[in-house]
Amino acid sequence: MFRTLVEDFRACFERDPAARSSLEVILAYPGFHAIIMHRVAHTLENWGLHLFARLISHFSRFVTGIEIHPGAEIGSGFFVDHGMGVVIGETSVIGHDVTLFQGVTLGGTGKTREKRHPTLEDNVVVGAGAKILGDITIGEGSRIGSGSVVVSPVPENSTVVGIPGRVVKRDGEKIETVSLDHTDLPDPVVESVHTLQNRIDELQHQLLELEEEIEQREDVLERTE
Repeated sequence: MFRTLVEDFRACFERDPAARSSLEVILAYPGFHAIIMHRVAHTLENWGLHLFARLISHFSRFVTGIEIHPGAEIGSGFFVDHGMGVVIGETSVIGHDVTLFQGVTLGGTGKTREKRHPTLEDNVVVGAGAKILGDITIGEGSRIGSGSVVVSPVPENSTVVGIPGRVVKRDGEKIETVSLDHTDLPDPVVESVHTLQNRIDELQHQLLELEEEIEQREDVLERTE
């Protein structure tokens, strides 16, 4: 567990330019505090000490604003930026070097005790306020845009935006392994509006040409009469 925590600690410096010193991260980073307490709670959960694990999780939520169920499996290099309002459900599985921003929910569907929460593979970035719901897999290296609601699986190296979440980019351009620019994402709605506007302009142009042709034919008919 110590090596895993070292990787979590390093992730704070790698992905947050505001991190200035080790002491600052240790004392003032709620995301780092939350993952430390989760590592302990998860160990107790695996030992069958469910009540103690939940108490640690509850205390962590109270202190950091980040709620992680002790049953969630989280890989090394996990980083939560700011973190207030982050919720990670019991059967969530998170790979290595995953980044979550504030307000992210990894939520479950159904009332069964089976797998009902998402799986995030390595190097996934989830933007602020995004909701990923159900037993679905977010492929390695994918980015989920801020405010998106994802309810279906996402292939690797994809970019997802919208409600419901839609894949708008995949392997068209290389996606960096850890890209924190989760605001620089295409908007499929705006792109659709632009496409419709271009088509309307084209039809209007064709209509004007047709009207001119009709007028010319009418002039010819009048002259022949």
